[in-house]
Amino acid sequence: MSDIAGTTTELDVRLEKYRVELTGYCYRMLGSAFEAEDAVQDTMVRAWRSFDKFEGRSSLRSWLYRIATNVCLDMLNAGNKRARPMDLTAAAPLAQAALTPRPDNVWLEPMPDSRVLPTVHDPAEAAVARESVRLAFVAALQQLPAKQRAVLILREVLAWKAQEVAELLDTSVASVNSALQRARATLAEAPVETKGADSELDEEHQALLERYVAAFEGYDMKALTALLAEDAIMTMPPFDLWLRGTPDITGFMTTIGASCADSRLVPVEANGSPAFAHYKPDPDNGGFAPWAVQVLEISEGRITGLHCFLDTARYFPLFGLPLHLDDQPA
Repeated sequence: MSDIAGTTTELDVRLEKYRVELTGYCYRMLGSAFEAEDAVQDTMVRAWRSFDKFEGRSSLRSWLYRIATNVCLDMLNAGNKRARPMDLTAAAPLAQAALTPRPDNVWLEPMPDSRVLPTVHDPAEAAVARESVRLAFVAALQQLPAKQRAVLILREVLAWKAQEVAELLDTSVASVNSALQRARATLAEAPVETKGADSELDEEHQALLERYVAAFEGYDMKALTALLAEDAIMTMPPFDLWLRGTPDITGFMTTIGASCADSRLVPVEANGSPAFAHYKPDPDNGGFAPWAVQVLEISEGRITGLHCFLDTARYFPLFGLPLHLDDQPA
């Protein structure tokens, strides 16, 4: 009995080593934090149950990716593509702003870095990993057919060789190369920005974020305008409304969004980007209630995107965030 328990524990440890990178892979494939974690759990269960059939002709890592790929392809058979508001509708002028929600399964979801970015020591590899979980890149991936998506991620994000991908997908190298070429062409024509975001934050960017927190918590629209790019975008899933430009963004914040004055921001790490848990004043219970997970996009020293995910009942537990903050000094 102890031998069986020991073997089980050893296998669990071996499989768990790959959980974070597999979650990152499934998240890029599916665009959903929760579906990605479900896919990885399914992968682990399938691997555990069929490990006695694993003959070692490939590495354990390759075998797990094969299982995870099949799980994701099965989940994608329904054809659902996750999106951001600007992938679905045109920007709305502030005067026509209407908060129309869409179902959860429509939206690309935020993801904590700790769940998808394994620890790596190569700065270039770390930069690729961060870039490839940014909201814009994952949204662009959703435009690809499922197998092209898998090929692109495996070849260009995870740096697998064409032969390795062909073996994983039970296809030919020529087919893999063709799928990669088509995927690249589609992304080149995509109406979303997948490159150009600033990489890991330096001291200048940290100072920018400190100014952003001060401006937002103080609800200082003049200071906030100075930090935003002129054509900055603000989104608020599950609502399909999105705004472009500082006048509409700050105008929304001082009208429809006026209840967010005197809020508190708590730093988190999401999608390889700076992010905050946004708590707004809770008039019923005192202190602060959860309102959104904000994911920021920064380029050339300005904030170009402010993406506010409002389903706090789903996302705050995902990030390990409390569902209430006590009163504290600003």
